[in-house]
Amino acid sequence: MKIVITPGLTLSTVGEDDVERIRRAGGGAAVVVSEGDAVLNEMTDAEVVLGTVSRRTFAAAKKLRWVHAIASGVDAYLFDEFKNSEVILTCEKGLVGEHLADHAFGLLLMLTRQLAAAAHLGPDAWNHRWELRAKEFELTGSTMGVFGFGGTGRAVARRAAAFGMRVMALDRDPVPASPEVDGVLGSDGFDQLLAESDVLSVCCPLTRETRDLFDSEAFRRMRSNAILVNVTRGEVMVEEDLVGALLSGAIRGAALDVAPREPLPPDSPLWRLPQVVMSPHTAGASQFRTARNLDRFVGNLEKLRRGEPLEGVVDKQRGY
Repeated sequence: MKIVITPGLTLSTVGEDDVERIRRAGGGAAVVVSEGDAVLNEMTDAEVVLGTVSRRTFAAAKKLRWVHAIASGVDAYLFDEFKNSEVILTCEKGLVGEHLADHAFGLLLMLTRQLAAAAHLGPDAWNHRWELRAKEFELTGSTMGVFGFGGTGRAVARRAAAFGMRVMALDRDPVPASPEVDGVLGSDGFDQLLAESDVLSVCCPLTRETRDLFDSEAFRRMRSNAILVNVTRGEVMVEEDLVGALLSGAIRGAALDVAPREPLPPDSPLWRLPQVVMSPHTAGASQFRTARNLDRFVGNLEKLRRGEPLEGVVDKQRGY
């Protein structure tokens, strides 16, 4: 077996100890770490890839059986040739929820506790403390709506419950509930989720169904005091409609780590709206992320050799 590792953002380096561990898990497999143009030559006899594939490298990989993505969102992998092939795709899904949920609540608290405004004012914040206090509010007793109840959604739900919030969840698949929710709504519960959420946290992948889902009609159905939180995929939001909803008061605010366009151009009104806080797609960072993903990959290598089902398998037609 030949395994090709292509480092990237969430797997920037692969040490000798990791390479040896992968080699052993692969039963003495040949393991090659490759970048740039050299990848093309290495792909010709590769059976397994840890990293990314492109149309060009995939076309060269005549023996490829399995790709393990170094990303939780896999929309970049799903070009037609790969999507319609028999090559297995696995990823980090279920492993990134904790740090994404931390980030979601960090952004949310920047709005609800006026932390972003205070930081922006700097030393002058003391002179505006009564204005800041008048805008602050507590999360206890409010409703957190979780759109997408996978690993990230469940981590958000746990944190929301710890803040004393009521938690609702929606998922297109019949997934089990958790102690924080009484039940999980199906897709037909979208209007209910919009109507009852004081905070709506987007925790879904980008698919044909979710792209541009949060448009003017969706914002119109939300509560006027609602805050939209999104740390997963920006393309689920229509930028112009989100700006319009914020300017008109259809929703209270937005806490975003992702944007409909990335990098978001400086002329986007989202940068200037006081009821918006943003970070530059950094929620995916964690000191544990690489180790968790390598553990899954190594475990899956052992399962592959034994002919057992792999963890984190992506339904390439559904996109997650």
